[in-house]
Amino acid sequence: MLSKISIFSIILMMAVGFTLLPGKSFSTAPQVKNGQTIKALDIKTNQAMMSSNTDSIVLGLGCFWGAEKRFEQMAGVIDVVSGYADGRGLEPAYQEIIKRKHRFNPNNYAEVIHVTFDRDSVSLETLLKRFFEMHDPTLVNRQGNDVGTQYRSTILFNSEQQQSISQIVKQRFQLLLNDAGYGEIATIIKPLDAFHPAEEYHQDYIAKNPNGYCPDHSTGVTFSNSENNKGAVTKLDNTALLQGKKIVIIDSEFCPYCDKFKQDVANDYKGSIPMVFREASQLHELKITSPTWATPTILFMNNGVEQFGIQGYVNATDFYKALGYFKLGESEAFNVAFAKGTDARFCKQYELFKNTGDGVFVDKLSGEPLFDTRYRFNSGTGWLSFTQAVEDSVIYKKDYSYGMQRVEVRAKTSDIHLGHVFNDGPNGKPRYCINATVLDFVPRSES
Repeated sequence: MLSKISIFSIILMMAVGFTLLPGKSFSTAPQVKNGQTIKALDIKTNQAMMSSNTDSIVLGLGCFWGAEKRFEQMAGVIDVVSGYADGRGLEPAYQEIIKRKHRFNPNNYAEVIHVTFDRDSVSLETLLKRFFEMHDPTLVNRQGNDVGTQYRSTILFNSEQQQSISQIVKQRFQLLLNDAGYGEIATIIKPLDAFHPAEEYHQDYIAKNPNGYCPDHSTGVTFSNSENNKGAVTKLDNTALLQGKKIVIIDSEFCPYCDKFKQDVANDYKGSIPMVFREASQLHELKITSPTWATPTILFMNNGVEQFGIQGYVNATDFYKALGYFKLGESEAFNVAFAKGTDARFCKQYELFKNTGDGVFVDKLSGEPLFDTRYRFNSGTGWLSFTQAVEDSVIYKKDYSYGMQRVEVRAKTSDIHLGHVFNDGPNGKPRYCINATVLDFVPRSES
């Protein structure tokens, strides 16, 4: 038999529109639906009915796509919805607020996010600290290349307590910014009138568009390092980046595109050109021409000077093609790797590699082991020959070029062309006919 308390709980949940199914949990977040205007009074009323531990705040810090994703990943945040607020005299719709006539209209709506959170798990103070750290609050109607009143920095509170906390956190961050050489905070703090959810295609935008970038407009000033160095931007030693070729990845916290790049590319990278990660505020002494507010951004540097850069997420194939151009230039090796070329018979690289000591041959770009000297043999053809490849290091494709039927061998990690495999090896084994110019050699002791 259900107790009076449990019966009352079920009646209460039914009254506010919840359905509790066996084995299912339910959210105490306000049910904000696309196209439905939520007024400040409605938000407070709904929260009071649902849970005394649930609260919400509306924040504007530039484009809402990245902000939505970053806050969603914070512990204690229940829900984040992109939308519009603090406008009047026009329709709260994306195609309206982006019109040129409204670009500097003080009554234009701001792009904002409605953040619902559990006060037992995360405090408003913590959320506001992250808010100030995530963007440059000293800019007026701008974040990065996004310019206009819709991108203004704003905190829209729903209670006097929220107003007080917002002012306190703002004042504390101002002191940190002062120590770091920044100007006055331009963030507008005012009561919320109404929140208008954005169109459906704006909701969870980054999750829906996996190949892109996260806008990162942070100053590098944080509350976490304020105790030791008064909030100054953390400066890393970039001396090593000023000599030779380097790959610099502009990274940021809570960036799903950065995480995806690391998972798909960086975690498996073993190439000879060092790959290092830096935040946009940690690029001192480097001469960079690419915009630095998008993460990830891949910078190909030589002696501290950018040669070229790629903005946003790139898959492994595109990354290694760019790396190939950076490392190999217009060379025979580049032609072999990316245009399915072929080394000249008995080429210089073949002569260097045909009688090496014990070791492994690795992908010239990714550094991934491909062939082992234990399976090398002299085929007399003028190309490196092996009876097998390192396990799970290559892929095979049918090749009908030049009127022949062959099996092409490509590197699994970088997808570069390596050569072909034939069935005429010693003792009935295969013969991997491999171009030497796309390989590097690593002695066994080093590998």
